[in-house]
Amino acid sequence: MHDFSYVGKNFYCENVNLREIAQKFGTPTYVYSYKTLTDHYLKLDRAFDYITHIICYSIKANSNIAICKLLADQGCGADVVSGGELYRAVKAGVKSDKIVYAGVGKTDDEIKFALLSNILLFNSESQAELELINKIAGELKKRPKIGLRINPDVDAKTHAYITTGKKENKFGISLNEAFKIYKTANRYRNLQFRGIHIHIGSQITSVQPYVEAVKKAVDFMNKLKCEGIKIDYFNIGGGLGIIYDKESPAKASEFAASLKPLLKEIDCSLILEPGRFITGNAGVLLTKVLFIKKAVNKKFVIVDAAMNDLVRPSLYNAYHNILPLQKSDEQKSSEIVDIVGPVCESGDFFAKDRRLPFVKSNDVLAILSAGAYGFSMSSNYNSRPRAAEVLVKDGQCYLIRKRETYQDLIRNEKISAILAKSGQENEKK
Repeated sequence: MHDFSYVGKNFYCENVNLREIAQKFGTPTYVYSYKTLTDHYLKLDRAFDYITHIICYSIKANSNIAICKLLADQGCGADVVSGGELYRAVKAGVKSDKIVYAGVGKTDDEIKFALLSNILLFNSESQAELELINKIAGELKKRPKIGLRINPDVDAKTHAYITTGKKENKFGISLNEAFKIYKTANRYRNLQFRGIHIHIGSQITSVQPYVEAVKKAVDFMNKLKCEGIKIDYFNIGGGLGIIYDKESPAKASEFAASLKPLLKEIDCSLILEPGRFITGNAGVLLTKVLFIKKAVNKKFVIVDAAMNDLVRPSLYNAYHNILPLQKSDEQKSSEIVDIVGPVCESGDFFAKDRRLPFVKSNDVLAILSAGAYGFSMSSNYNSRPRAAEVLVKDGQCYLIRKRETYQDLIRNEKISAILAKSGQENEKK
């Protein structure tokens, strides 16, 4: 599934020693494998070669422009959910006719930007949004394609925070409402209703929820067809799971094969929106051990990365495998520890009660499966500069994001004139 492994006693990304990367770029640092990224994209692309399709990489998973560029170079499109992600996609060279735009809360400016960028499709999630796009499109003399995001009310059997296809979720439109919108589509004079979109969640390890959701969507499209309404694009979203620990997610080929009988019924192009599947196991987070702290009933390994660098364990109680970059004779033994960061929150941890080989200060650890929702969800909490990002390709490593500095933290902040004046007056007193 990925190109990270031990070679002798040292942990490598492809054929580059990660210890050398830590020494060169410092820690914490994200490291990505070019080969893994491209392999995962191509596996999914080839799995669906039985149908006309577009793979639109979900930029929210990992939005580094270099990652977006290397996927665009392979022919990949982009799934965006904000004006900022659209900006990244455009700057990365993603073709405009391979960009789809989802999200429940698009602003006026974001809609204008998307219209002027001539994207392939808006995935619309409410009548209020349709009215706004229709209005702005009229002002700009544009006639964009619309895909209605329907909510199939399917339980994806994943974490409650990342399920999106149940009726109690904020996403999508009910089937009944969507049917009424399509039947009265001529009221939106500046829109072309051309697609159906579903997305039922993230980190889904079984194909069954997809089969259920796709069947509902295909039945819905057949119902529209009986009314003389043709669909040109069927977007089945993303969410295909990866291995973090002991999961057994479907392979790309199994996923594609399970949907083939249903997709053969439709006469339109397929759109997929993978994110985690492409980048999740293509990245690791390198972090240095600062201290070993013994408490009454606990032993803590305190590292220099923190929840601001990788929030998934704190937010979802997510599991990430953690390995030392260099094996030693001492590491033949192991101990139960908590691996924690320096942030002033009890939720700042990467692992609790985890069996780990004996480590000491200045050892470097690799937090695996950190390529998705790692840096893209990072922050400057506790005024911590964000990590560096490095891409490994053909035996070379390339810095694709510089480590932030203290100056970067306050670059856009300003002490207003009134505060400066107040300070001078207080000095005089």
